[in-house]
Amino acid sequence: MLLTVMSSLSAVWSKAWPFLVAILFFGVIIMVHELGHFVFAKLFKVKVNDFALGMGPALLKFVKGDTTYALRLFPIGGYCNMEGEDEESADTKSFSQKPVWQRFIIVAAGATVNLLLGFLLVVVMLSRQDLIGTPNIKSFYENASSAATGLKEGDRILEIDGKRVFSQYDVSFLMMRGKDGVIDFRVERGGKKMDVNDVRFETREIEGKTVIVYDFIIVGVEPSFFNVVKASAVETLSIARIVWISLFDLVTGRYGLSEISGPIGVVSFIAEAAEESVKTDLTPVLSLMALISVNIGIFNLLPVPALDGGRLFFMLIEIILRKPVPQKYERWIHAAGLIALFIFMAVISLKDILSLIRG
Repeated sequence: MLLTVMSSLSAVWSKAWPFLVAILFFGVIIMVHELGHFVFAKLFKVKVNDFALGMGPALLKFVKGDTTYALRLFPIGGYCNMEGEDEESADTKSFSQKPVWQRFIIVAAGATVNLLLGFLLVVVMLSRQDLIGTPNIKSFYENASSAATGLKEGDRILEIDGKRVFSQYDVSFLMMRGKDGVIDFRVERGGKKMDVNDVRFETREIEGKTVIVYDFIIVGVEPSFFNVVKASAVETLSIARIVWISLFDLVTGRYGLSEISGPIGVVSFIAEAAEESVKTDLTPVLSLMALISVNIGIFNLLPVPALDGGRLFFMLIEIILRKPVPQKYERWIHAAGLIALFIFMAVISLKDILSLIRG
């Protein structure tokens, strides 16, 4: 009987632990965002009423100075509640009473810290690898279609379908966007730049999606302090650009709603990466966390009401007009944006739940 119970608990744990790790990791990414706001609010002597790590019921709570600090049950983020952030306040230490440049930095700090975290995760990931990938072609697999239709060993890939290539991230992402297996390249060959158009790749159908077969091997360089830092900066910028390109693809209809994931889908992806990392190394989970952290940073900078970027947009108007937009109007716009965002997230979360059930 005891063996049966232990076996059942072990089976449950083996399924549950990747999701617990995923929730914790996702929570850390959100928590770091709020910590960015908090640190700069304190630096500029803004009164922070509440700062919490986690959400839900408080496990630990204490007051220090003007701030109530709390450690909450669910490790899924946190919040930084500043005096005068969403309401009128005559307190000289309130957010609304501070100069616009200080408010701008405080609001932008959350996304900036997410981008910095993404960079640090890429640094850790690359420093653990035996080789760092480059956009240079080293060799081809046997019977490679791309070699037969124009690409050569030693080519440095400069552009894919008209978009610049800076890192190995760009190569894999931009090739993935090609649906028909025919891609235009611009390469550097023998010191000269040239166009190599209509390069053909084999394609496969995986889960109803057309996927290009990557049939060449890229050059890898041994990691050192300087090339790890340089490659990490370039790859972080590549990830940021990928977010913008993906948003453009979504708006223009290249990708549908079914290909977007919300928090539930993201946690599921991190769980899969965590499980894969145990079998191999930490690269899958570090790569995904870097992508998510940069994604959250870029997404929050979009000029959308209720997001940090929306607040920054109103501050830019204030800087240009030299007077703030009346706070009541800004509140209404942010409230409408928040409702729209909640509805959008509810739809995406429902889609994620149905995908998990089906799959």
